[in-house]
Amino acid sequence: MLSKSIEQFVKASTGASGVEAGEQVQALWSGYGEIRRLRLTGAEPRDVILKAVTFPSEVHHPRGWHSDFSHQRKVKSYHVEMAWYQNWAVNCDESCRVATCFGAQAFENGVVILLEDLDAAGWDIRHDDLDLQAVKQCLRWLAAFHARFLLQTPAGLWDEGSYWHLATRPDEWQAMAAHPIKEAAQAIDHRLAHSRFQTLIHGDAKVANFCFSSTQQSVAAVDFQYVGAGCGMKDVAYLLGSCLTSEAIDRHETALLAVYFDVLKAACGSSVDTDALEQEWRDLYCFAWADFYRFLLGWMPTHQKINPSMRRLSQQALAKID
Repeated sequence: MLSKSIEQFVKASTGASGVEAGEQVQALWSGYGEIRRLRLTGAEPRDVILKAVTFPSEVHHPRGWHSDFSHQRKVKSYHVEMAWYQNWAVNCDESCRVATCFGAQAFENGVVILLEDLDAAGWDIRHDDLDLQAVKQCLRWLAAFHARFLLQTPAGLWDEGSYWHLATRPDEWQAMAAHPIKEAAQAIDHRLAHSRFQTLIHGDAKVANFCFSSTQQSVAAVDFQYVGAGCGMKDVAYLLGSCLTSEAIDRHETALLAVYFDVLKAACGSSVDTDALEQEWRDLYCFAWADFYRFLLGWMPTHQKINPSMRRLSQQALAKID
């Protein structure tokens, strides 16, 4: 059952004469609301997606991380996502497809965002694991996205994108046991945050946030709560770690990075020194892995994503720090 205020918001945003609540697509993390499909009467498209965020008075994080600092990070993330869809998403084309936004509004205790239903638009396939061709599709999306927003100032978004960067995870850093990565955390973060070539990064580019077309020839991305400035390698490393085994990363890393950089350089064109861009970001690839490794060691040191390839690449970063 939709509240009267949300129903009025949907009608005003779409021109619909009627709104019917459909099935819940997903509950939001830690009880912050839900994503629900709506059916419209008297407007096109007939199906839309409502992301309705309600900031809870008490937070119950499934792993116990429920400080006020964590809560304020989540609150800001939803305002960032609203700003992304209102002001930035229109700049994406089919090479880095995102949902069209029909409207967004902040309330006293939450945010609502009304979006195109990507399932109805043809991106209705989801995967838990990816074969190499599907990984390459996601890498092409990331490369096109990074090229499109290269060297742009992230107005209204995170000054530093991603949900795990050091400044936004002090509790997890404090919780880490003694470790070389803990000692090098600031140096690793500094390398990534002060790279010459900054772009907008998705900030949560895991496999679950990519929607595949029924033909498997293209992808679209969702969930822009942590979009902001950063080195594109943070998205690339995070994606590969989300969908490939350690053995697959070791075996296919060279070929997958080649796909990403080929698309990135072609999309950037002659206005950017693409050789310098590639050289810098290749050097920072291992730092992106080390940065996420630092987060996991503090947040959940037994996490399955901590594997030999993550340790190998993190050790490469440590060896590059003077």
